[in-house]
Amino acid sequence: MNRVEELIAETKLKELLNKKSDDKQKNTVIWVLAIIGAVAAVAAIAYGVYRFFTPDYLEDFEEDFDDDFDDYFSEEDQI
Repeated sequence: MNRVEELIAETKLKELLNKKSDDKQKNTVIWVLAIIGAVAAVAAIAYGVYRFFTPDYLEDFEEDFDDDFDDYFSEEDQI
């Protein structure tokens, strides 16, 4: 009977040790995902600020093109 109790105690001890290692592994995965999320958030904010402060050069180009295009046609040609 003593031998059975030892085996039961040993299996309970192994279960507790495995549970702690599983918790550590889950905790590590959570930290890695949190760090990746934080880096992605900072990158998105930096991109948003960059897009906000960068002038739109295409808008100036389109305005120049429209002015040149109007010069080729007279008002009589337009319907």
